[in-house]
Amino acid sequence: MAWFSHIQIFGEFRRCQLHGTIINDATLAQQILWVLNNIAPPDGDSNQRLTCGFLRAIIARAAKSGTCKLLTAMANVHTNLAMNNHKFSIIELASFVDLTPWHRFGYTAANAAILEAVEGYSVVHIVDLSSTHCVQIPTLIDAIATRFEAVPLVKLTVAGHTEDFPPMLDLSYEELGSKLVNFSRSRNVVMEFSVIPSSASNGFSSLIEQLRMQHLIHGENGEALVINSHMMLHYIPDETLPVVQNTSSPQISVETCSSNSFLRSMFLEALRSLDPTIVILVDEDADFTSNNLVHRLRSAYNYLWIPFDTLDTFLPRGSKQRQWYEADICWKIENVIAHEGPQRVERLEPKSKCAQRMRNASFRGISFSEEAITEVKSMLDEHAAGWGLKREEEDVVLTWKGHNVVFATAWLPI
Repeated sequence: MAWFSHIQIFGEFRRCQLHGTIINDATLAQQILWVLNNIAPPDGDSNQRLTCGFLRAIIARAAKSGTCKLLTAMANVHTNLAMNNHKFSIIELASFVDLTPWHRFGYTAANAAILEAVEGYSVVHIVDLSSTHCVQIPTLIDAIATRFEAVPLVKLTVAGHTEDFPPMLDLSYEELGSKLVNFSRSRNVVMEFSVIPSSASNGFSSLIEQLRMQHLIHGENGEALVINSHMMLHYIPDETLPVVQNTSSPQISVETCSSNSFLRSMFLEALRSLDPTIVILVDEDADFTSNNLVHRLRSAYNYLWIPFDTLDTFLPRGSKQRQWYEADICWKIENVIAHEGPQRVERLEPKSKCAQRMRNASFRGISFSEEAITEVKSMLDEHAAGWGLKREEEDVVLTWKGHNVVFATAWLPI
């Protein structure tokens, strides 16, 4: 398999960092550059483009280690191959998301579960933690407008990301909120929009505190509280990056949490303290948490071949959308491979680990209805034949050629 050569190349980089005599070996530098330029061109087939992305990431990591000849050459090549992440307009982002089921799968399953959970409520408060900037919300508003005889007031609270990770938007959340309010009005749904600047790096602590205050005021009025987490939980630090206590900037309120000192679990326990009506958790089914770089490289390669492979089924070479899509994937690869500590934010963990966290935080999983499964299958019919759906206990999993890609889970407080 191709990844063996990648591991060997990485081994050479490590050897170069450890032995000064090899660092200045021009022959080795030429060999590495030859591999990069001839075996892994950025415009080759899906395997070559994937390899190119990983080689760029390894180069970026090695280039941080010193200023020797080899590392300088590697840094220069990396600079020449760098991809700039595109800032999307709303229309571009919606079209981008529709390219594959990668996000639509979670949207479709989540919307169906949310509609069932909030039926009969006069006020529905949706807290949207999403990496795709509320692209899911218009379809949910459409469904609310058509499904319910008595249309509820919708309150939408968004965590305005203070970090920049793709896909990125070219307008402010205030502008985005105005567009969503106007869209809702066109569907005869009244929406109140609020944005709370908040960071995943500290477990969305400001968002949690704001929600707690709102819950104390509105919690007894029969308001449905929906927590919709779409590919955001893995940005909250886990056990591989312990909490650094800072008295001048308090973390999530500890009085609502157990003695667990890790932000990801603390965040879920804080959500449980709000007694939500339903929590939807959607994320990518992979494990990027290891502090062992080679283990992480293997895991990333064994997962991130999938988006490159899918693109060859429907996007031609040279397509702007394909460039944007692959730039986002390469950003993820570089973050997983080239960074450590707080800079490494791509800390995916598998579905089984996420589910155990939810159970530890006093949630219980619920199954998606047959109607939800039918809607997901209908959505998948719009895409390439390689996509599939499988059910694992209460959960649903998106697959590509039989490999797990994204999972969707629904939870109720115990």
